[in-house]
Amino acid sequence: MNQKLVLMDHDGAIDDFLAMMLMLTMPEVRPLGIVVTPADCYPKAAVSVTRKILDLMGKSEIAVAESIVRGINPFPPEFRRDCTIIDNFPILNEKGTIKTPLATATGTEFTISCLQNADAPVTLMITGPLTTIAEAIALQPEIVDKIQEIIWMGGALQVGGNVEKAFALEHDGTAEWNVFWDAISAKQIWDSAIPITLCPLDITNTVPVTTEFIKTLTQQRKYPLSDLAGMCYSLAIPQAYYCWDILATAYLARPEFYTVIEQETDIITTGSSQGRTILKSGGRKTQVMTEVEKSKFYDYLLKQFAI
Repeated sequence: MNQKLVLMDHDGAIDDFLAMMLMLTMPEVRPLGIVVTPADCYPKAAVSVTRKILDLMGKSEIAVAESIVRGINPFPPEFRRDCTIIDNFPILNEKGTIKTPLATATGTEFTISCLQNADAPVTLMITGPLTTIAEAIALQPEIVDKIQEIIWMGGALQVGGNVEKAFALEHDGTAEWNVFWDAISAKQIWDSAIPITLCPLDITNTVPVTTEFIKTLTQQRKYPLSDLAGMCYSLAIPQAYYCWDILATAYLARPEFYTVIEQETDIITTGSSQGRTILKSGGRKTQVMTEVEKSKFYDYLLKQFAI
């Protein structure tokens, strides 16, 4: 099997960890490393969880790098704390030690190195903001030639955003958080020639984490990944929760589940709509996931987590 080279960049929330777990089960993928961008998380805890999950899955040869970039609009503390809880899950701490290496390089430096040394074009699977890759390209523009595409969970094209006024008083609510955290870096990537496949709120809003799905996942908790995934989702029960990052990541291995169309898009970087992704005639051509075969997607998750 010709494996797809993938460098993952996540930002340490519940769905980021689940997306990473899913990617690591894919025989179609050869992971080059994991970068943790300090957005929807506390970075030390998020890095720790990432390394412990890699150990649990027997993937300790994959290095993890902590990015030190910063966004313009920080995630609220109550959003970021889940990684500190997951870091204390017994299933991740039974051994008491961590084998998975922590890179001495920053996330930006690690990204540059992975791309420079890759023996084939690399897919960037990004489930947090685009700041780390934007900074890497600013430092070493030639690495663009090593990027096959960016698959990104971000944006909201024809639905409302998820940036609430309670956390951003001057915002109009039209942006999605991964863009809002650093719209300027997102715009830098939009202005590049890198192919982008976007998984926006328009599609993720149609794929909730349902009670039925969690119950089925619970029934297979004899498998460590199902047990861990069930515990992670239990933290999200008090809120409406959707398959954000994990939906974007499943595309790596099962693109046939998705309807993808080309749309011309742009990103607003200033004012009360900063971080909003828009449809714009003459804008950058973007591949956009618009529909997914939901039953096949849920079944795929259950099968992959039965490990």
